[in-house]
Amino acid sequence: MNDVITRITMDELPGLAQKMFGEGQRLATLTAVDLGDGTLDLLYHFDKDLVLSHYRLTVPKDAVAPSISGVYFAALLVENEIKDQFGLNFSGLALDFGGHLYLADEVQNAPFCKLSLTKKA
Repeated sequence: MNDVITRITMDELPGLAQKMFGEGQRLATLTAVDLGDGTLDLLYHFDKDLVLSHYRLTVPKDAVAPSISGVYFAALLVENEIKDQFGLNFSGLALDFGGHLYLADEVQNAPFCKLSLTKKA
């Protein structure tokens, strides 16, 4: 098991996705965490032969993050879900549901999810 989370930048993400795909890595999932300071962490989880690799991209909520759906088509579902739930936009989405993958048209604001965990001493 790989517990290391490697930090990446928005500029590095497209190349990373292409590299992982070329190595036969499977995109396991992508998760988002609202850090409560105007930024989100996007965590990309890849798998090959039951070995996970994790990458963290911290983005301002008002930024436009690059989509990896051009490389991993299935990423469009979780990227659209993050757009619905956190309001983060992605450039180059293979299929953009415009913030309404899960949410009804009458929903005006993304229902931001904030969760804080603290470690007990």
